[in-house]
Amino acid sequence: MSLYDIEVKTIRGLEQTLEPYRGQVLLIVNTATKCGFAPQFKGLQKLHDTYKDRGFSVLGFPSGQFANQELGTDEEVAQACELNFGVSFPLFSKIDVNGKTAHPLFQLLTKEAPGVLGSKLIKWNFTKFLVDRSGKVVKRFGPADEPEKIEGQIRELLGAEARV
Repeated sequence: MSLYDIEVKTIRGLEQTLEPYRGQVLLIVNTATKCGFAPQFKGLQKLHDTYKDRGFSVLGFPSGQFANQELGTDEEVAQACELNFGVSFPLFSKIDVNGKTAHPLFQLLTKEAPGVLGSKLIKWNFTKFLVDRSGKVVKRFGPADEPEKIEGQIRELLGAEARV
């Protein structure tokens, strides 16, 4: 199964696959609005705004699996992201990222880019996966990795159009 075949639900409840993102560089992030790393939303939004016209998207997947730091409904999550952090990049419905109930997307991401010592577990909120234009997961970043530190690798994957 390709990354683009995976079915997801938008934060507004629409069922779709990731096909609309084919050919883009993606930064896929598990998020939580009540997490200590939530200020990273602003850096993620800045990356999205800077490179969206060059074939880049940040995709946010809220999860409540870590200390219940995402408790609300999808609508409440969307409002918190928009009002508190100015998020306009695509957000999706809350999912599990670990365990038997892990969403197929995160099963694929953790298989293709395992963590420390080959672990397939997501350590905490704001784990990030950088995906190239062909849908290959090229790197996994930990929760403490600030979005700004990833920018050079995003530019590299975007190629010449990012250097304009």
